[in-house]
Amino acid sequence: MQRFDVIILGGGLVGLTLAIALGRHGVTCAVIDPAEPSHATAPGFDGRVSAISSASWKLFEAIGVAAHLDGKSCPIDRIWVSEGLTGGALDFAPDPEDGAMGFMVENRELRIAIDKTAQGAEAVTRFQPDKAIDIVRDDYGVTARLGSGAEIGASLLIGAEGRGSPTREMAGIPVASWAYPHTALVTAIDHDAPHGNTAYEIFYPGGPFALLPMQPGTRSAIVWTVPNDHAAAYLKLPERAWLAEAKKRMGDFLGAIRLAAPMQSYKLGYHRAARITDKRLALVGDAAHAIHPIAGQGVNLGFRDAAALAEVVVEGMRMGLEPGDAQLLARYQRWRALDSLSVTVMMDGLVRLFDVPGKPASLVRRLGLSAVQRLGPLKDRFMAEARGESGPRPKLLLGDTI
Repeated sequence: MQRFDVIILGGGLVGLTLAIALGRHGVTCAVIDPAEPSHATAPGFDGRVSAISSASWKLFEAIGVAAHLDGKSCPIDRIWVSEGLTGGALDFAPDPEDGAMGFMVENRELRIAIDKTAQGAEAVTRFQPDKAIDIVRDDYGVTARLGSGAEIGASLLIGAEGRGSPTREMAGIPVASWAYPHTALVTAIDHDAPHGNTAYEIFYPGGPFALLPMQPGTRSAIVWTVPNDHAAAYLKLPERAWLAEAKKRMGDFLGAIRLAAPMQSYKLGYHRAARITDKRLALVGDAAHAIHPIAGQGVNLGFRDAAALAEVVVEGMRMGLEPGDAQLLARYQRWRALDSLSVTVMMDGLVRLFDVPGKPASLVRRLGLSAVQRLGPLKDRFMAEARGESGPRPKLLLGDTI
């Protein structure tokens, strides 16, 4: 049997990032994923992008991922939030010396960068494509039998398989979840006027319309949230009619627009595991929590999980503890529970606040946005949340080594 310190189920963005972070500090990791790696990095732009907060970017710099994204990301220098096109607005524009609030990256480029970094990590062994067909967790460790016939063992099992995590279900961890009455329409557009590295979040009663800056400076990603019963009609619109509908929501400030990627749609929902640990088990990313994409914080919550768990495991092993020690898992649970709860509750509250129809509710939202714009401390708090810089942060999110 081949032995590792940690077994990670799921080689997606968060799972593989965690493996790299652990591996750079000498923690041996086995990453198991059923997907063929070449499929995730196939050529072609599918319109999907990720907003990487400035804190998550510091993690990427610390573990070597950012070097593979040179010239392939677009800084977010400004965030504009408004109630419709004419209502109250928040203008988040930090001082230049504070750096970008985040970076927009095509999901494919992000997967390629993380994949390349993992290939150079000697302590990371990938079993891919492969899957665990039998897992045993007991007082002495974790053993896994794979579909390929390999048998591996470790001290700690990490579930990073995403929203429908079978590991979480097999552990009997309860989950609070609900579906929003919304569907996200995702694509990208080319436009005549440059976006100026600005992200726009324009709120309407049916859902927000987000424009996210990409490279080059005349391309933006769109995440358009619509009621579920309207989604099918929007998806059936001819291209010219769809662009006309988009124009009604975004106005003319970017000039003429053209589709630059296929249209995709996703039903939106919320879930949060009652706990993120069990005997010799830790959950990260969407296996632990998933939120509405209203502020682009979903994947960043996962990177915060990865940075915290890496720090807990590395520091614990330096003290002579094994990765699956109950004391270390309790520390990870305490560290991430409050932060993930506060962020998920805040995002859910924003969704519900901006979904209330009617002129009185719209007036309250406009007044609220204008008040936050005028109140420096409150505005700074929102900016810190957008950057991923709220609460006690792991060293990797500060750009430091553990």
